[in-house]
Amino acid sequence: MAEIPIIPNPLPYEDRLAARDVGLIDLVVIHCTELPDLATAREYGERIVHAGGGTGNSGHYYVDRDGRIERYVADARIAHHCFGWNARSIGIELVNRGRYPHWADSRQQRFEEPYPEAQVAALLDLLADLRQRLASLRWIAGHEDLDRRLEPASDDPSVLLRRRLDPGPLFPWQRVLRAAGLERLDA
Repeated sequence: MAEIPIIPNPLPYEDRLAARDVGLIDLVVIHCTELPDLATAREYGERIVHAGGGTGNSGHYYVDRDGRIERYVADARIAHHCFGWNARSIGIELVNRGRYPHWADSRQQRFEEPYPEAQVAALLDLLADLRQRLASLRWIAGHEDLDRRLEPASDDPSVLLRRRLDPGPLFPWQRVLRAAGLERLDA
């Protein structure tokens, strides 16, 4: 397989993230940024939200709508992208508006932006590359499959919403599963 173009763009705190044995990575978690663009996703990734360690929340790889792939966190570091699953997984973020900017509004839970062909093709290339480099990789899941926590809706606190719905109903799961050679994990 030809080497795919991955642009290294490490987060400023990457070296503070816990190191890990890449031989133990068996899962890829697919996310969508639920933000308007890659620049805004980068801003979110750079925010320090874990004061004790001086780190934030981020995926390992970001795939823009045009197929550009950036690596924010090295595979050998634990990125904070999916509560309870980080130590064993790679997080891949697809730039997509999702429910932006109404994530917690119960009246605005639809995903309306399709995933462009260039983005899906780049994701498939990235998954093939990861399978080649990470021998223990076996599983794939959406963020929505693994993080099922609920939170009160911003417009009506008596309504509980799923915190995570990404990559959402417009993600081409059948195509990705056929091509990826990974099994879907549904916690």
